[in-house]
Amino acid sequence: MAADFAVLIPARFASTRFPGKPLIPLRGATGLAKTLVQRSWECARQIEGCSGLWVATDDDRIAEEVERFGGSVVMTSPDCANGTERCADALAKLDCDAEFIVNLQGDAPLSPGFMVPELVARLAGDLQLAMATAAIHCNPTMLEHLQADEAAGRVGGTTAVFDGRLRALYFSKRILPYLPQTGSEDVPVFMHLGLYAYRRAALLDYAAAEPSVLERAEGLEQLRFLDLGLPVGVCTADPLGWDPIELNNPSDVPAIERLLAERNLA
Repeated sequence: MAADFAVLIPARFASTRFPGKPLIPLRGATGLAKTLVQRSWECARQIEGCSGLWVATDDDRIAEEVERFGGSVVMTSPDCANGTERCADALAKLDCDAEFIVNLQGDAPLSPGFMVPELVARLAGDLQLAMATAAIHCNPTMLEHLQADEAAGRVGGTTAVFDGRLRALYFSKRILPYLPQTGSEDVPVFMHLGLYAYRRAALLDYAAAEPSVLERAEGLEQLRFLDLGLPVGVCTADPLGWDPIELNNPSDVPAIERLLAERNLA
């Protein structure tokens, strides 16, 4: 029997790098513009087995947009430091008894939603794990995108490093592992995706803890789990038929719109 899970999409207006980005319009294959939060919602709607879906936000403008396109919204505290804290705050306000909680980040409309049941199954099958997340083996174009951001001094995607048991060792906004000048095509670089599946208890433990030094330095919420000694499983996948680019900077908009068109997403 499949494990029960609900999906939350944390969305905040006050992004440091790109304020108001949940309301940024993105044009798809038909030329129709939909906001980032709507496209994230439509991505989540494709996930099989989901027992509940909400956008978690502290901003009335985002809430109004979600209600406009027919989505469900839960208002959260403005004091939430990141999406994981926002998910924990939302869970306390919802009538939701799902065994597992999935965080689909609101800046990742090209996320492979089909990986979510795999994340949940990984948690259900390994009782030691507090959380499971996803990483994609970078193809040349994904790696070039990461390298271009790094060369331009932009904070772009995140890479994941894990052990032989597929348990996370570290996450960074730098490209890890180190790529030598020669033979770099043989070095496995995995791009972390904005997909998380949590155990309810682990999510509450996370929210009760202080941010870690590395979490603050990297700006990566998942590092708090590692700092607390809570094991994080990583589900990997080969390169997809598209590059799951996140909307981190205004310069990402044309690339995402091109991919929406290529994937024939209206």
